[in-house]
Amino acid sequence: MRAASISRRTAETDVNVSIGLDGTGKATVATGVGFLDHMLELFARHGLFDLDVQVTGDLHVDQHHTTEDAGIALGQAFAQALGDKRGIRRYADLHLPMDEALTRVAVDISGRPFLVFKTAFHVEKIGQFDTELVREWFQAFAMNAGITLHVETLYGDNAHHIAESCFKGLARALREAVAVDPREDGRVPSTKGSL
Repeated sequence: MRAASISRRTAETDVNVSIGLDGTGKATVATGVGFLDHMLELFARHGLFDLDVQVTGDLHVDQHHTTEDAGIALGQAFAQALGDKRGIRRYADLHLPMDEALTRVAVDISGRPFLVFKTAFHVEKIGQFDTELVREWFQAFAMNAGITLHVETLYGDNAHHIAESCFKGLARALREAVAVDPREDGRVPSTKGSL
């Protein structure tokens, strides 16, 4: 099974993450940020990744460091679990509907991190969660996972639905992109021979 664990400790957070790419969607998540926990649980379920995320953060300041550092550590674990990327499909894209919201996600497991994030929220908070932190998590994850990631919400009104469509869309796209393609016969999916 392709799996990895990362521990990351700073003056602001203590993060421990484990991911199994060939899992069943089982998740144990405790970040101290309820909305983030919910998003990571559905990320695991829809990606069929086994995920354990434990974060102790400086929530007395705000939720920024906890959210960003969870994205950093999960991205690092994801990249480590992929190894040399032999045999993977590499690319995937899809449209993910969540009630009135529709988000398009495209991913290239390229080794060249880049994020295009075209999603707007009409409110500043979802419960106690700052909506600007959705982009912060995606930025942290993409840069540390080494993926090119495009996320665009085409339309939507409910902020919870918009955020959920982004996380579910990423999960579903990654599930496809990390899948082993038997036609690749163990090759790295690049004319360069490495990603």
